[in-house]
Amino acid sequence: MAKDSSLKAVGWARSLPLNSGVKEARDWTREHLTTLAWAQQTPEVMDDVLLTVSELVTNAHVHARSAAQLILTWDEECLHVTVHDSSPRLPEQRDPDDGALGGRGLMLIDALSDEWHAYPCPRGKNVTACFQPPTPATTEAIGSG
Repeated sequence: MAKDSSLKAVGWARSLPLNSGVKEARDWTREHLTTLAWAQQTPEVMDDVLLTVSELVTNAHVHARSAAQLILTWDEECLHVTVHDSSPRLPEQRDPDDGALGGRGLMLIDALSDEWHAYPCPRGKNVTACFQPPTPATTEAIGSG
């Protein structure tokens, strides 16, 4: 895939109030990812991004009891998926109880993304997961496997 030398970075942002559902966040994300050629060519990465969006927005709504600001940023090397909420408490990855319904969100994000981090900001926190598109060699290996 040839790089578009005129495109250096692109981003989108969406506010998701508490009464909005994660489906709305996934649909909005899917709509914007289709503008990135690599996302269309690698549906498995798009699925990982969409599941991560679901988990991050759910965490903001359930644990922070806050509206969520969803920000997607593509910088030619990585898709950054950031969710901001109003709670200053940073998320902690924990071992889920086998019988528990929840507690696996950060484990999923850790497994699906290339990296993730959380950091405090003046009015809450941001949690960001990064996704690097597959290289042509990786894409060929996936296709031949």
